[in-house]
This record gives sequence, structure tokens and C-alpha cells, in this order.
Amino acid sequence: MASLGIANLDKDLERELIAGLDQVEALLSSHIQGDYPLLIETSRHLVEAGGKRFRPLITLLASHFGKGQSDQVIAAAVVCELTHVATLYHDDVMDEAKLRRGVTSANSRWSNTVAILTGDYLFSKASDLLADLGPEAVRLQAKTFERLVIGQIQETQGAKTGVEALNHYLQVVSDKTGSLIATSARFGAMLSGADREIVETLTKFGEKIGIAFQLADDVIDISSDASQSGKVPGTDLKEGIPTLVTLQIMSSKLDEDQELKLLLQSPIPEEKIAEVLIKLRQHSALKDAKSYLHNLSRQAKQLLEPLPAIPARSALEGLCDAVIERTA
Repeated sequence: MASLGIANLDKDLERELIAGLDQVEALLSSHIQGDYPLLIETSRHLVEAGGKRFRPLITLLASHFGKGQSDQVIAAAVVCELTHVATLYHDDVMDEAKLRRGVTSANSRWSNTVAILTGDYLFSKASDLLADLGPEAVRLQAKTFERLVIGQIQETQGAKTGVEALNHYLQVVSDKTGSLIATSARFGAMLSGADREIVETLTKFGEKIGIAFQLADDVIDISSDASQSGKVPGTDLKEGIPTLVTLQIMSSKLDEDQELKLLLQSPIPEEKIAEVLIKLRQHSALKDAKSYLHNLSRQAKQLLEPLPAIPARSALEGLCDAVIERTA
């Protein structure tokens, strides 16, 4: 397993990616500087807490189907990460989260208002970088931001009458997570001058692996502890947010699932979270969710088949496996 978490990664490509990610970190750190100390402190809170940097990695890998990593590609990777981190600040307010990336959430440490404004600040810093990437990049970011907002609203409202809950959920995941990862891939390919067909293929791949990435996070929220995920387990349960696992149980007709279904119909009280987590970890729905993830990974790999057989393609295929391995 390579240091980037991708098995059998080409050594030359690995060195380039690590160097690129170092540049991403440097630009991330320098770009959130400003004139107001509190905003710098609150912005650094999650940016410097780390994270998987999955979106920048996708951007860098996609660029290798064109002319490779460049200053513009690095800037786009930072735009995607800033956008992602900004949404985390807002998500934590809506979820009333206590922990994020292994540290106290900004809303808990400061206040909801400060967390929301910090997210807004990071969106503005992303826009500042975008201005130098051209109108096509600005338009792409605007469309992506639209989908992020729509996904959050859809999640908040719930499924409309006549719409299957699972289909609604997958659309929310596509908008809230898949859209930005698709954009991360598109930025890398587009700004490196890759052929239009390759840009479109990588965009579709990004959407697919992005959905798998989020569904894996949802499984981890049930199957792992806080030290592994950096979040308090059962956050979605506490907020009454449906996931792939709980939706499968809610559709069950089995008598033995009725008590659990009743619990899952509304947010789970804090004192019952541990009990419900134990039941979910023992339920076949968790295994079914993992099988669904493996299928998504296979679909994502199939999308890559028309691409040139270069080390970056092998790396993206390996990334599909790495996303699934997180749920093991």
C-alpha cells in the first residue's frame, strides 16, 4: 500500500502527486490568511485539522490525462478543498455536530454564527482563486455550488410524495458529494488540456466515485468509532438523517425489524444511540450496504476503460478499491 493509500501506485506518479499535494497544502494555508485574526483562527481550525484531501488528489490525477500538474491545476485543487471545507462548517451547524476531523467542531468551540460566517469566508477565498482560472472554471464552480445547495435542501425537506426514499437519498448524495468530486476531476482534466472526451469521462467517473465515497462514510458512521472516522458515531442517527443502511431496514417487511424501524422513524435520543448502533452493526443491512458499495466501485472502474492505459488510470482504479477498503 503506497503512502497515498493507493495500492501498486507507480513510484514516479506517487512522487509527483505527493509534491502536488504539498503545493496544495501550502496554497491552502497561505490563501486563508486575512486581516481579521478570528477568521484566520476559525478557518485554520478545520483546514489544518487535515482530512483525506480526496478532492485535490482527484484533481491532480485527472490532470495527468492532459499536460499534467500546473499552477492552475494546483489552484483548482485548492478551490475544491476550500469549497468542501466550507460546506463542513455549514453542515456541522445543521447537524449540531460536536466533533469534526477529530477536533471539536467550530460551532461547538465558538458559535453557530461564527461557524456559518467562516464557511462563507472560505467560499469567498475559493472565488478569489477562481477568478484567475477563467470564465469556464467560474461557471463550473457556480453550477457545482448550485447542486450542493439543492442537495442540502432536498435532504432537509425529505422525499416528495410518490418518490422512493432510497432514490431520493441517492440523488441527495449525488448532489451533495458527487457533484464536487466530479468537478474536482473535471477541473484537473480541463485545466491540463485533456481531450473533451476524456474530460467528460473523468467527470462521470468523479460523480460515481463521489457517491461511493459518501456512502462509504455513511457506513463508517455506523461501523467505526470516533478514533477511526474523526466524527462521533451515529451522528446521522441522532439527526434522523436516512442512510443506505437505515433505508434498507425501513423498507423491510420482516417482523423482527419492526421495533428497529420504529426507532429509525425519528431522530434517535442520545441515550439510545449506542443501543441502536449495536443493532445496526449486527443487521444484514450493513452487509448489503457494503455489497452495494462494491458494485459502485466496479461501475466506476468500468467508466475508466476507454481512457489511455497510463499510471494515472491505474491509480484511479486503485482509488476505487481504497474507498471501499475504508468500510472493511
